[in-house]
Amino acid sequence: MIKTVLVANRGEIARRVFRSCRALGLGTVAVYSDPDAAEPHVAEADAAVRLPGSAAKDTYLRIDLLIDAARRSGADAVHPGYGFLSENAGFARAVLAAGLIWIGPPPDAIAAMGSKTGAKKLMAAAGVPVLPELAAGRVTDEDLPVLVKAAGGGGGRGMRIVRSREDTPAAIESAAAEAKAAFGDETAFCEPYIQGGHHIEVQILADDHGTAWMVGERECSIQRRHQKVIEEAPSPLVQRMPGMRARIEQAAAAATEAVGYRNAGTVEFLADESGRFWFLEMNTRLQVEHPVTEAVTGLDLVAWQLKIAAGQPLPDARPQAKGHAIEARLYAEDPAAGWQPQAGRVHELAIDPAVRVDAGVAAGSVVTTHYDPMLAKVIAWADDRQQAAAMLARALATARIHCPATNRDLLVRVLRHPDFLVGQTDTGFFETHALTAPLADDSARYLSALAAALADAAGRRRQSRQQGGPVLAGLPSGWRNVPSQPQVVLYDGIEVRYRLDRGALVTDGGQPAELVSMRPDRVELEIAGVWRAFEVARYEERVYVDSALGPVTLVPLPRFPDPAVRVAAGSLLAPMPGTVVRVAVSAGDQVEAGQPLLWLEAMKMEHCICAPPGGGVLTELPVQAGEQVAAGQLLAVIRAEGDGLHRDR
Repeated sequence: MIKTVLVANRGEIARRVFRSCRALGLGTVAVYSDPDAAEPHVAEADAAVRLPGSAAKDTYLRIDLLIDAARRSGADAVHPGYGFLSENAGFARAVLAAGLIWIGPPPDAIAAMGSKTGAKKLMAAAGVPVLPELAAGRVTDEDLPVLVKAAGGGGGRGMRIVRSREDTPAAIESAAAEAKAAFGDETAFCEPYIQGGHHIEVQILADDHGTAWMVGERECSIQRRHQKVIEEAPSPLVQRMPGMRARIEQAAAAATEAVGYRNAGTVEFLADESGRFWFLEMNTRLQVEHPVTEAVTGLDLVAWQLKIAAGQPLPDARPQAKGHAIEARLYAEDPAAGWQPQAGRVHELAIDPAVRVDAGVAAGSVVTTHYDPMLAKVIAWADDRQQAAAMLARALATARIHCPATNRDLLVRVLRHPDFLVGQTDTGFFETHALTAPLADDSARYLSALAAALADAAGRRRQSRQQGGPVLAGLPSGWRNVPSQPQVVLYDGIEVRYRLDRGALVTDGGQPAELVSMRPDRVELEIAGVWRAFEVARYEERVYVDSALGPVTLVPLPRFPDPAVRVAAGSLLAPMPGTVVRVAVSAGDQVEAGQPLLWLEAMKMEHCICAPPGGGVLTELPVQAGEQVAAGQLLAVIRAEGDGLHRDR
């Protein structure tokens, strides 16, 4: 029997496994790196063991430290979660060699599926459809477009779409370099790229007694950078293709049998609009998107992982799916800025309890650059797909998310888009749909800024009263006995001019509004006869305003900027903290617009720093490969001819 489980992972993953452990009456052990010491998964465990250091390679990827943590804490089983070492056959073997129970598939099955090229050959031999492998150096015009993939890659890393034969060598070189840095294996290959493809996967559960369930399929086609953003069960494509579910489950069953698979896993396929499909890979672990399968089947997949590892058999009949479930991944990233991940403190994360929320963070958590930027998964279930999408969209739109920039607005726009609602969800969705605009339009941003200014005025008035201010301290800020100059409040991109004239709000140059009430945290306005409420929260250098018009984040600006805060023209600054992994140019080089200069790695992703429009001469390059940089640090300076101006930061 299993008594105590160590989860060799962090954040949302660890919290999810702990939840099922508690439901089964099992003890729990967390591990944590130094940046994670105060994170929720540590506090929720019965015991916790520190892994000294910050980077994953020094902590969550150290097999020796994890085995030692299990021994010292008295754990008798190890659950790898997903990510990190979850698909590392060496880790599985080390756990078993230490006399511990491995909550996952046999190490040989992990090893068999560890190489994409090797896995494809094994699947082809088992009769599972596979795409042909193209020799990296022999791609012809007839083969295009192709997808360059890292043999040992995963999570979208080491993948490049190539539409021109001339671009193939550079794409292969780039993919190989990224894969070597991330996985230690620079092997890359090419395969045909399926335009408008669908990412379909089958959840499997297999015990040690000869029973294997094909639990049902999921569709995970809404992706950015080949990484999933929205997943659902069942698949809209499979639903509308007669006979496809039976065929794809048969292929998944063949894959399961071919490797002698046990425990939970996922067989992933790429499908086209006609219902044809091909093997992509087999994830020998639990998937991030497993909650949608749980929602439609009523299963606890983590609990079954634990039961199977303890030797329990599956029932003869699998549960039948009911209704529809959709999951959205809430990331700390800015879609409008090339999906750049964001770092910083989470001040509040409050989402409607009508939906399921699997979060790795809580109020007070800090999103660092060391790990994946996912904050939470939000899952809605309903009797039908449109209702599930509506529930999830509303839950996200009305959530109080006070932290670095997120992809929340993008998720809501996808869930409400007509093409999504009719099931037109291929992997190129973001290439054909421009959805990065915020939910709040310009009018809503102005009204939110006005509400923030009024809330700030109410706060100053309350503070003055509490501190025993002058006799007239109770009057609104900027009040005059006769009309005078308006109050001016500046936010990034918005100027608010208003005055309070004998209790009445007068706006100057902005949208007219009547003041209903004002408090430091809430302002009520009437606009064109419609009452609106604005919830206002301030933290450090940000103001968050939540209303039915859409969430708005404001950056207060001083009325008189400090002229000393300036940056030289042509300066390229680090958009986030990270590590310079590669440099492609040297000081003195002539560079063209859009030319890659260097690559910055942060939050498990590589970000290309490219030359700005116009190009020029690279006059300064103060960083080198391997160097850690802070957000806002100077990376390069490019001077165009005659460019000697200075600009404000």
